[in-house]
Amino acid sequence: MSTPNKDLAKVEVRLKWDPSRPGTPAHDLDIIAGTYPADEPYGSPAYLVHFDSRSPDGTILLNRDSRTGQGLGFDEVMTLELNRLSTAYARVVVGVAIQQRDGRRTFDDIASTGVQIREGYKNLAEDDFSSVGGATAATVAEFVRDGSGGWEFHGAVRGFDGDPGSFAATMGSRTPGT
Repeated sequence: MSTPNKDLAKVEVRLKWDPSRPGTPAHDLDIIAGTYPADEPYGSPAYLVHFDSRSPDGTILLNRDSRTGQGLGFDEVMTLELNRLSTAYARVVVGVAIQQRDGRRTFDDIASTGVQIREGYKNLAEDDFSSVGGATAATVAEFVRDGSGGWEFHGAVRGFDGDPGSFAATMGSRTPGT
């Protein structure tokens, strides 16, 4: 899923999944973005963006939020305006977490999952989470500011096990190559 794309400006992360069967609790997947400061890019996030929130400067926001997966096409969409993000930030990690309020659910438990990362009409990456089927959450994209101030995309789906809160706290702690 990795590509050598550089100098990204405005990126969309799009998520889809099929609704649960009638009579069963709804599947609720969420896109979460963590923004990391330039002086500590692998520490704690400076802030998180997820449902019911946006970045303080408006550069990262969740345009569409679904709690059921019902709808046509992509059910949840987050926009990242990397070209407007302050130079105080050097890294943005984006992940997907499955809400666990009705019992433990993994990507294997949810039909037709998919994530797509796009800049304009160009697909940077797509994945169906099959490589992390037993996970309850996964990182799907990492955007890193290079020496000239531009942004590079690194796509790698990495699975995590835990609830959305613990995932959000640790999703950016992995350094490249781990």
